Amino acid sequence: MIDFGFDKIALISAVALIVIGPEKLPRVARTVGHLIGKAQRYVADVKAEVNRSIELDELKKMKSEVEDAARNVEKSVSEQIHQTTGDLNAAWNDAEPPSFSGGLHEGLTPVPEYKHPKKRWRLRQSAMPQWYKQRHGVRGKAQSGAARVARFRPPGSSA
Repeated sequence: MIDFGFDKIALISAVALIVIGPEKLPRVARTVGHLIGKAQRYVADVKAEVNRSIELDELKKMKSEVEDAARNVEKSVSEQIHQTTGDLNAAWNDAEPPSFSGGLHEGLTPVPEYKHPKKRWRLRQSAMPQWYKQRHGVRGKAQSGAARVARFRPPGSSA
């Protein structure tokens, strides 16, 4: 903006006092101050808009650089995958097929056939004599947690 020194401001105010007069001078000064404030706000808005556009351009450049780098990485990874896949396929095709003798390959154990689980555990449990169950602590009846605590509490201790 224009640089005003103290002497220039004093000269302008003296001329304004003579031309405008002492009655209208406060109102005119208020209006001039208001207009100067609006002009300063307008200049600040323009500066902010220019700064935003510059930052937006920088962000667009950065975005394009990052996208290019990502494309390059993706391209190199896909090339490596294709190369590794080709090498594996070539190694697989070059390998000799296994020879089976007697139904078993060397080092492998036969897979057992599926056997249906026998659901006879209830019969086996009931076939056990009652005295054997009591001696070895096999439960005959279901008990609640409180009943088990009361059953195994040492004698003489109170709850």
